[in-house]
Amino acid sequence: MTRWWSQTAGGLPRTFWYLWTATLINRLGSFVAIYLGVYLVSVRGLSPAYAGIVIGLHGAGSAAGGVLGGIVADRWGRRPAMLTGNVAAAAAAMALGLSGHPVAIAALTLLLGLCLGVARPAFTATVIDVVGERDRLRALTLNYWAINIGFAVAATVAGLLVRVQPLLLFAINAAVLLGTAALIGLTVPESRPAPVTVAQVARVDSGGLGTVLRDRVFLTFTALTGLAWLCIESSAMLPVALQADGLPASAFGPVIAVNGLMIVLGQLFVPRLIGRFDRSRTVAVAVVVIGAGFALTALADAVWFYALTVGVWTLGEMLMTPSNSALTADLAPAAQRGRYQGVYSLGHAFASFAGPTLGGLVAARFSTDVLWLGLFGLALLVAVGNLLAVRPRARRIAALRAAAAPAALREAAALA
Repeated sequence: MTRWWSQTAGGLPRTFWYLWTATLINRLGSFVAIYLGVYLVSVRGLSPAYAGIVIGLHGAGSAAGGVLGGIVADRWGRRPAMLTGNVAAAAAAMALGLSGHPVAIAALTLLLGLCLGVARPAFTATVIDVVGERDRLRALTLNYWAINIGFAVAATVAGLLVRVQPLLLFAINAAVLLGTAALIGLTVPESRPAPVTVAQVARVDSGGLGTVLRDRVFLTFTALTGLAWLCIESSAMLPVALQADGLPASAFGPVIAVNGLMIVLGQLFVPRLIGRFDRSRTVAVAVVVIGAGFALTALADAVWFYALTVGVWTLGEMLMTPSNSALTADLAPAAQRGRYQGVYSLGHAFASFAGPTLGGLVAARFSTDVLWLGLFGLALLVAVGNLLAVRPRARRIAALRAAAAPAALREAAALA
């Protein structure tokens, strides 16, 4: 066990562990995003429809903030984006908890999503900056593990806080965001790679997204990732399927808990399982597993069967997520990592909105069984797309490494 832990978590730089700790702390206190809908309906007395709109605004703000934060991270630095984003998000969270007017709640929710989004691309870009290419899959997997541990704990604690004093959701979340900013400010140095060529200087100084938007390989990758996540986000329709089978709505809790439990207990075994395989092919296999899990859901008629199907598509999620994160790092030029991360986040933002929305429409117009089988078909198409992209991505990665090699040699010579 000691040897396995050393191979899983050993040898990573100290800065990464500061970032990992910041992730865990941040997610342990992410109460607002988890319980916002419940708070708006049960505490503020707003309609479910309005609560849905407000939650959608949070997602829209996060998507816009991701793009903006990526540009800030590349042009002015990782630290300014992370520190400004977390401190501003803390202020927005506290103001949201104190606000009772529906318009103010909507505006502050949009602002909160925007500020949180600003910090995220810089955070991931910093992890990529400080961890060597050989160890990135391990590092990104460990970070994903911390996210899920924090989410599981936060979901439990938030349920208790909303009963005791709803304002605590916002006050503690704000304090955690400030604590995250303090930890980063005190321990994490600026890691943005210095541009070494005239072309790199011009691209960074332009501050725009032109480089990313002209990168067809990366945009295709982002689109395929978004469609894969759309399948997972459509699991929001599981309570509808449970009720259609005559099962209690309360069964959704233990069923979906399988997802978090598997990730927390098993995610650290994934890097050794997939590390030696091509990442695009691994993603293709993972997406097929995700699709198979949802196809099985069409056959489920008991709580244990539904839990089994969640376990199947969760296995696919566990294989896909670190592989996609590593591919994002591989496909992004060092000088534009922030904005590449920002654009990549749009795929997940799209899925967070489209999964429940389109899933609900299909379930209402046809049935949940049609939805699950449709997701299986979509997953197969995404898998084929990833297989077709193997060679273009390999050429893109090889070109980036070839371009980076002279810069690395010049930096080493300068240090010598």
